Amino acid sequence: MGADRLFLILGSLSGFAGVVLGAFAAHGLRAKLTAEMLDVFEVGVRYQMYHALALVAVALAFGRWPRPEFLVAGWLFVAGTLVFSGSLYVLSLSGIRWLGAVTPIGGLALLLGWLSLAWGAWRA
Repeated sequence: MGADRLFLILGSLSGFAGVVLGAFAAHGLRAKLTAEMLDVFEVGVRYQMYHALALVAVALAFGRWPRPEFLVAGWLFVAGTLVFSGSLYVLSLSGIRWLGAVTPIGGLALLLGWLSLAWGAWRA
């Protein structure tokens, strides 16, 4: 399977999961979490959705210009989403505060993914 297809699949599945998690937050968590923790969960969903679309962009870019920068961007978006959004989900559901220290690592991966995507587009 080509990287373009893989990132399209991963982006699509991440978008699907984002919709499911957003609905879960709106309907299943509203009465169970504090307003602050619900906001934390929803930030995770929002960033997951943004980066699901970013993975689709990576797939399209790599399909047209198969540059290594796009591979790097795609994997950074995957890792960043897992760490950033994942840590926010676990933090909001469990209340384990130290996970807040992990979240910026995921954010850094997302930022580097955007830079890699831009660099690949510049060089393509």
